[in-house]
Parts: sequence; C-alpha cells; structure tokens
Amino acid sequence: MKRPPWKKLAALAAGLALSASLAVPAGAQPTAVHSTATTPTSAVEIAAAMQPGWNLGNSLDAQCCGEGGETAWGNPRVDDTFFKDIKAEGFNSVRIPVSWGNHTGPAPDHTVEPETMERVREIVDLALDADLYVLINIHHDSWQWVTHLPTKHDEVMAQYTATWTQIADTFKDYPQELTFESINEQGFTGSSGAEEDHRHMAELNSSFHDIVRSSGSNNSDRLLVLPTLHTGAEQADMDALAAEIAALDDPMLAATTHNYSFWPFSVNVAGYTTYNEEVRNLLEESFQNQVDTFVSQGIPVIIGEYGLLDNYDNKVERGEYLKFFEHFGYLARTTGITTMWWDNGTHFDRFKREWRDQEQFDYISTAWTTRSGTASTDIVFVDASDKVKDASVTLDLNGLTFQKLRFGTTTLRAGKDYSFDGTTLRIKAHLLKRILGDREIGSGAQLKVHFSEGMPWKLNVISSQDPAVEDASGTNESLRIPTTFNGDRLATMESVYADGTGAGYHGWTTFPEFWDDFRPDYEDGTIRLTKRYLDSLQDGEPVSLTLHFWSGQTLEYTVTRDGAVVSGTA
Repeated sequence: MKRPPWKKLAALAAGLALSASLAVPAGAQPTAVHSTATTPTSAVEIAAAMQPGWNLGNSLDAQCCGEGGETAWGNPRVDDTFFKDIKAEGFNSVRIPVSWGNHTGPAPDHTVEPETMERVREIVDLALDADLYVLINIHHDSWQWVTHLPTKHDEVMAQYTATWTQIADTFKDYPQELTFESINEQGFTGSSGAEEDHRHMAELNSSFHDIVRSSGSNNSDRLLVLPTLHTGAEQADMDALAAEIAALDDPMLAATTHNYSFWPFSVNVAGYTTYNEEVRNLLEESFQNQVDTFVSQGIPVIIGEYGLLDNYDNKVERGEYLKFFEHFGYLARTTGITTMWWDNGTHFDRFKREWRDQEQFDYISTAWTTRSGTASTDIVFVDASDKVKDASVTLDLNGLTFQKLRFGTTTLRAGKDYSFDGTTLRIKAHLLKRILGDREIGSGAQLKVHFSEGMPWKLNVISSQDPAVEDASGTNESLRIPTTFNGDRLATMESVYADGTGAGYHGWTTFPEFWDDFRPDYEDGTIRLTKRYLDSLQDGEPVSLTLHFWSGQTLEYTVTRDGAVVSGTA
C-alpha cells in the first residue's frame, strides 16, 4: 500500500507545548508555559501538540463480528473523510484503541491476522493524512488474556511480545506523529497484591519499551506512552510508574492515566448529586499530583480517556454535568496535561457526523481556550400555587465578569428585571411571572446568563408544586411508584432499614445509585425501583425511603419485599 504524504504538524505546538522544567508547587495556581518550537521533537512538545485529543472507541477495540470487529459494537467503518471531520472539530490527535487477541493465531507465533493488521494500518494512515497525531495501543486484551500474567506468566509474555513485535515492525517507518501505548487499564487476576501488580506492570512496560526500541528505524525515538496500573491516578501507582520511567532512562516517554471524575459523582450514588467543593477539590488534586509526579520532572502526561460514566441515563443533573467538563478543561489547559476524550459513539454520531449533545461539546471545546461561568444551579423552581417571589442564584464567575441576563433575544434590564451584587443574581418576581405566562404546572422558560467570555449559563425556570406519591404493589422484577411530579425532578433517594443502615445493592451507603437502582419516568408519572435494588432487600424488613427532589422537597415512603411480592406505602 502506498503511504500517504504525511504533513509535518509544525504549527500545532505553538502556544501548547509545556516546558520540561515546569513544576507547579502544591497549592499554587498552575500556569501554562508556551513553547517557541516550530516542529515538535521532544516528548513534551509532541504530547503538547496532541492536545486536544479524541478516542475512536468501540471500533477497532470491538472483540467480535463485523469486518475485523470494527462494526460489532454499533459504529460504522471508518472511511476516508472521517478523520478530516474530527480534525475540523478542533482535535489534534486521535487515540485508536485496538483489541488484538481475537484476531491473533495460536502459539508459538501468535500471528496477527494480516487483514486485521492491514485495516489498523489503513485507519492509522487516514488519521495521519488528516493531520492528526495518532496513538495506538493494546486495549481490551488487558482483561481478556494479559490479566492472567500472574498465573500464566510465560504464555502471556510470549503473546504480548509477539503482538508488540508485529505492531512495531509494521509501523517502524511511520513518522513521529504516530505514538504507541503499551496496554490499557491493566489489572491482574491471581496476584498477591499491589507489590506484585506493580512488578508485573513494570515488566509489561519495559518489555514493550525494549521491543519497540530494538525494532529500529523511527521506533528508535518514537514517543512511547506508559500507563500506570489500571491507568489510574492513585499516588502509589503513579510513583511506581515514575520509578519505571526513571529506570528506563529514555527522554521519549510519556505517562498516561484516565479520569472519569470521582465515581460517586460520576454515577450519582452515595448522595453525590452535585459537583460540589469536595468533588472539585478531588479533580484539582488529581491534576496537581500528576504535575508533581511527572510534569515537574519533564515527563509529559496524557490523560488517554476522560468523561463521566453517565453516558446514556442522565444520572448526573445537567448543570452539574457541564460544570465538570468546564472545570476539567480549565485544569488541562493550565497544567499542560494532554487530554483525549473517550467516545464510543455516544458523543459524536459517526453516521450523521454531528454531536449528539452540541452543548456538551461546546463546553469542552470552549475550555481549550478560556473559562466559562457557571452557577449554583441551572434550575429555578417557581411555586405555581403561591405568590411569585424573587429568586436568587449564586454565580461562579471563574475569573470572569457578569455581563448581562437575556430572555430569548431580549437583553433584560438591570435594576428592573434583576439585580447583581458580588456573585448573587436576584431575578425579580415580575420577570419570573412574565416569562412563565399562565404558570401552568410543569411549564418553563429559559434565561441565559452571559459572562465576559465563554459559554452562557442557562437557567431553566419551571412552574412547580409539591410532588406526591401513592401506594403501590409489584414484584421483585419492578415496583413502579405512582408519582405526581408537578414539574419537580427527582435528585436522589435515601434507603434505610429500621436500624439506620443502608438498604440496597450498595450496602455501604444509604443513597442507592440513580438509574441502576431507581429511575424516574416523568412522562409515565412513576418512580421505578429496579430488580437489582429490590433483590438486594432483606425479606420482610420494611425499608424507609426518602425521595429528594431538586426543589428541596422530600417525600417519605416505605417499601417491603416478601419473597417475590413487593409493596409500597406512601
């Protein structure tokens, strides 16, 4: 196959590359450092030029069926215009996860199917021809067969060595815009613990390094990306990787981690319904720890996957969801850490070539260059049955200034329609009454708060009354609680036995997991308790539920499971 005429991405590093000497002291405000290099050549410069990045998830990492498995998980085959569209969205790199095991022959050769290798090469060519940096790896093999390294050491290492030997040989003449990552989210089955885990992780990374470097040609100084154990950001795992990198004594290495935020927030469990100060601080600490461990030592960091685990189910309230992406992008930009958004087809519709959630992408892409203001909430409830009162919202200016408040195309009048003092935006009662019209329960209107830069913050004004629930009966397959939401929305649910201990699938918390254990259906007018949740309840033991709504209202409810029969009492 004729190689495409790759173009050197000379301008990509401008304003992005982080100095190898950057060290952000703990507690200090990080500051981006810009490189004057025109052509990225060092590990730091190449990693910086890859920012921002995107993942071609659920394509070459799919594990069966379709042409090379590429279409098995619902995405179309990549064509010759796809990566040009990704580039046009502002991305400078693409991570191409590849699962090799299902396309690899038996021992002792472990030969990768020629058609699979050729398809990977074709897709890499297309991405490079679109002026994207490319990162390829060994992906789901991590839990398919590499995980058995502690108990099947020689067999696993033989296949791992054979796989990377073939990859390295295939791509050794490719330009430096192609980078390699040794393995994805690696854990081990049958290990004695952390010490053994780190030893096996170091063996995989060092073997990968030796294989690629010894293959020669452009692989002699290609950027190689080494993950931590599980590709996590626990300090002990980062320290272990830092020690590995020091031992390899190779300037063309980068570290990689993944970030899906604090898990309870990311899936709405244990009462973490908001992107609160604790969750924000944890993200800041994670970035700072990576700066302290790697970046300050001249080792670039690539967060190879990031996002929230709420991809489909609206587990995380909309405004809180957007706050995470705004903050994440700011931290990436100010620490110089490269980020690659995980997308398995959930975000960019690969058939229509458009974002399924344009606003989400707008927040992400805006954060590449500036901050956006947010607020304490994006929902303002107005009591439909009472006299309308002023409503107050606290703005998070994020270093910006408040500019104006708009309703549709109308710029509202300060002093008459609203007031702003410090960080408090007070919306006048007459404005709320006017924009809600007849104030029918559940009706709404939207205001937009504009700042000096970035995205405007949407305030959804909703006419509501107190919600109500009714008695119900069902089976352990499902219990649907009749609910009159009256414009309100369910935030979370508390679930306890008589002694105050948590009742439900996650016994360590009194707050079950949104959607997986309970889910509101606003059209049907029910709150459904799922089979997973009901099966976890103790037989014959009444469970007290407290239903928490975003308006601040709470409702009490009792559920009892007796074998396969479940009853609920308001």
